[in-house]
Amino acid sequence: MKVIRQIGSLAFVAGLFVTIFAGVPWHVMTAEDPVVPWWLRIAVFCLLGGILVVLVTLALEQKITRRPAEAPVDAESGSRVLLLNSAEVPGRATREILGLVQGHTVYAIWLGKDLSAIVRLILGGELTEYTEMMGWARTTATNRMMAQAGRMGADAIINVRYMTTSVIGSAAELLAYGTAVKLSE
Repeated sequence: MKVIRQIGSLAFVAGLFVTIFAGVPWHVMTAEDPVVPWWLRIAVFCLLGGILVVLVTLALEQKITRRPAEAPVDAESGSRVLLLNSAEVPGRATREILGLVQGHTVYAIWLGKDLSAIVRLILGGELTEYTEMMGWARTTATNRMMAQAGRMGADAIINVRYMTTSVIGSAAELLAYGTAVKLSE
């Protein structure tokens, strides 16, 4: 699926560049002749076909791999890891510091929700589309961090922090990180 999407992306980029850098100058120079040459037709079909292939493969891939964001990713560790944003666990001593653990994801919402959020931005109110998106991102990043800590044999993750940045448009990167530790009994 990924290979097909890459081919679609390459077709799109090639079609776009040929259309812009060869087709537009050709049209400007031969504005009187309405006949569109075969190479420009192919470039336009590559551009449009490439977009279509990318969209279809992404939709299929999302449908195949979609799983609820709330489902814990750390199933292979077999245990839950305690999360704290403090430097120590009350009533328990830290026996061993295992090191930094992190979970990372980049989430985006589809264009329909993005447009709906823009309307809500104009009218006012909570941007629920982005609130949901960031909730999914936070859950995914936290689960990935907990899975990494579970594989290390950690009992807890202390000093848990979240960091977010905008990647492009309505896509946001979320990083969850903390220190994995083993606790004394």
